[in-house]
Amino acid sequence: MEASKFLPEVIDIAKKAGAFIRNESLKFTIEQAEYKGLNDLVSYVDKESEKMIVSALQVIFPEAGFITEEGTITKNSDDFNWVIDPLDGTSNFIHGIPMYAVSIALMKGKKSLLGVVYEVNRDECFYALKGGGAYCNEKPISVSRALKLSESLIATGFPIFNFNNLRAYLKILKQLMKKCHGMRRMGSAAVDLCYVACGRADAYFEYNLNSWDIAAGTLIVQEAGGTVTDFSGGGNFIFGRELVSGSAVQNELLQLIQKNWTAPACPI
Repeated sequence: MEASKFLPEVIDIAKKAGAFIRNESLKFTIEQAEYKGLNDLVSYVDKESEKMIVSALQVIFPEAGFITEEGTITKNSDDFNWVIDPLDGTSNFIHGIPMYAVSIALMKGKKSLLGVVYEVNRDECFYALKGGGAYCNEKPISVSRALKLSESLIATGFPIFNFNNLRAYLKILKQLMKKCHGMRRMGSAAVDLCYVACGRADAYFEYNLNSWDIAAGTLIVQEAGGTVTDFSGGGNFIFGRELVSGSAVQNELLQLIQKNWTAPACPI
């Protein structure tokens, strides 16, 4: 099965979902938000976007299963799965902050074959095929040329629940603030990864992640010449709930994380 044959249609599906999200953003109010858990927000926009995406993907590849954030379909496969975040950056969307994206990946087993991230507000479509390079709006992209943290801008995310590792995380942030050009918390893992892929950020790390947050973006980083690992330096980043990604600075960042990353029994 050649994943490349699906790419034009997946791009179109992501953009159509993005157009729906953009239109709804004009009339959405924070009172319409719902809670899935502590600080874990969702809206009808997430759910309807997911339904649109699932319905369209079922047509182009009916044999594939699905791993989705909102659980509008339960159909997993031992072979191929679409991994979907219909609105990555929901909290940004709900609060009117213009940074959120549609993320769609096609995986075979634990490997991404195709990844599309459509950032709605800037109308930027990032995409990659395994072995085929990475692109934004049809133009090739690559990670930055930064060689060390002192030359770098670092992206990260903050936990919104499960604060057990907070002490170690804050220790890492404290050291990074003294070693790099700055830290950015943009609120969308998919966008963070794409910004690494196109050189706007030099590296990105986060924990408490889900597969739908990163399955597309990690492939885009790799195809743009970057490196992605879990915190141990291994390859279990899509389902392992933690990752470090970046250009040549990734290794220095990983070493700093490994030196400080512990799992204390309780938060600060």
